[in-house]
Formats: sequence, C-alpha cells, structure tokens
Amino acid sequence: MTDCLFCKIVAGDVPATIVRESDRAVAFRDINPQAPTHVLVIPRDHHPTAAELAAADPELLAAVLVEAHRVAEDEGIAGTGYRIVFNTGEQAGQTVFHVHAHVLGGRGLNWPPG
Repeated sequence: MTDCLFCKIVAGDVPATIVRESDRAVAFRDINPQAPTHVLVIPRDHHPTAAELAAADPELLAAVLVEAHRVAEDEGIAGTGYRIVFNTGEQAGQTVFHVHAHVLGGRGLNWPPG
C-alpha cells in the first residue's frame, strides 16, 4: 500500500533500524521503545491486522512468530523470557494498520499490562 508506513519500511523508502530480515518478514527497532528490547516484526505482505493475516495466510503468521523468536535469540532474551504482543484494532492500541508483532524483553514485564 502506498500510504502504509510499514510497507514503506519494507520497500526501503522509510529508514528503520533493521535487526533481521527473511524472505517473508522484516524486524526493526521500535522508535518509542517500551522495554530495553523492543523490536517490531512485520510481514513483507500488507495485512491490516493479526486477525486478517490469520484468516488469509496462517503460514505467514507462523513465519512472523518464527522471526519474533529469532529476534529474541539474537537479542539475548530468549533464555530469560520475552513477550510477543499483537495489538489488533484501535481499542487494543493498534496505530499502524499493517500487522506487527512487538517483541519485548530485557526487564521484568508485569502482568497484566495497561
């Protein structure tokens, strides 16, 4: 999509600090981190929400989760614990409507959030 910020990051039109790339997903640092490690993992293909991606292409959703775990390994938080969050819809706090997984870690993460 031409007006999607994350599609522009995938295309290389908007700069981002990329930490991982695969043929199906891109991972980059969040510009407003909420934890010492805060990386977004997005599919290269545009899908507005996690629910829509799950319905359209469950294998791509699985690829995003695989990349999220690889980010945790690369960042050194896989052994101590990390959180993967998909905000789906405005009421859940989704502000960019290109599905993305937040990988958060590097400190204790209390539950419940927010």
